[in-house]
Amino acid sequence: MHKKFSRNKEDFVCEHCNQAVTGNGYTNHCPNCLYSKHVDINPGDRAETCCGLMQPVEIHQKSGVYTLTHKCTKCGYTRPNKVSVNDNFDQVVTLSVRK
Repeated sequence: MHKKFSRNKEDFVCEHCNQAVTGNGYTNHCPNCLYSKHVDINPGDRAETCCGLMQPVEIHQKSGVYTLTHKCTKCGYTRPNKVSVNDNFDQVVTLSVRK
């Protein structure tokens, strides 16, 4: 049986906005522009070979928790991710207004 989550504490430079990001093991997108990268099959496993940019396409809010949906610009795969307290909330608001 494979674990569904692997914690990887990694720093990275966002390929969309060039922001240097310090990872905490749960960081899965850039807190500045909210873009991610399609590198996981299961969170943290780094087993996906697509490696396309994951564009933030929608925001949902339920019981005070905001969830961001990413869509891969290369293959079209979508995945939800929780909005972090470190995320640029102006970007979250902008995305929610576009909806």
